[in-house]
Amino acid sequence: MTKAELRKSNLLQQKALSPDERRSASDRIAANFFNGFDFRDVRFLHVFIPIEKFNEIDTRLIVDRLWRDHPQVQVVVPRVDFEANELLNLRFGPGTELAKNRWDIEEPTHADEVDTEDIDAVLVPGLAFDRRGHRVGYGKGFYDRFLKSCSTSCAKIGLSYFEPVEIIDDSHDGDVPVNLIISPQHVTVVSK
Repeated sequence: MTKAELRKSNLLQQKALSPDERRSASDRIAANFFNGFDFRDVRFLHVFIPIEKFNEIDTRLIVDRLWRDHPQVQVVVPRVDFEANELLNLRFGPGTELAKNRWDIEEPTHADEVDTEDIDAVLVPGLAFDRRGHRVGYGKGFYDRFLKSCSTSCAKIGLSYFEPVEIIDDSHDGDVPVNLIISPQHVTVVSK
């Protein structure tokens, strides 16, 4: 399937999830993350804040557990820099105030930024992934540009409600593959 086909079908299925289905799937993804990823050497973890209108995976379940059980891991979340067409990494703690940007995505109101090259791991949102780690997002390219600027040692962890497909037909060299794909059912290690 192509990116456009996967984006259309998976977004419809994602938006159709009931609150209980979303919570259950997000719980299982969080459990699989903590069971399937060794983050002992992670200082900075970039986590996306879910876009509610798209019914995205509730990453707050992961963040809350990190704050509680792994305080050595500093959580950063994205802010969209619309002028530069890129993502910034802002520190995120229990008291961080959030406000919605022009796309209705919640972002910190402060400017306490962490350099992209300091990020040790990124939780990457995905409507679909293939077994080679290529992803389908919403088509704006923010995460592709962001992941290209991360260090080569940065762990890239895709989160999706859906199991990876065998191959995304129109993936290309500009796509930055993830190393792991975490769904409600499995942790898939990407084979190169």
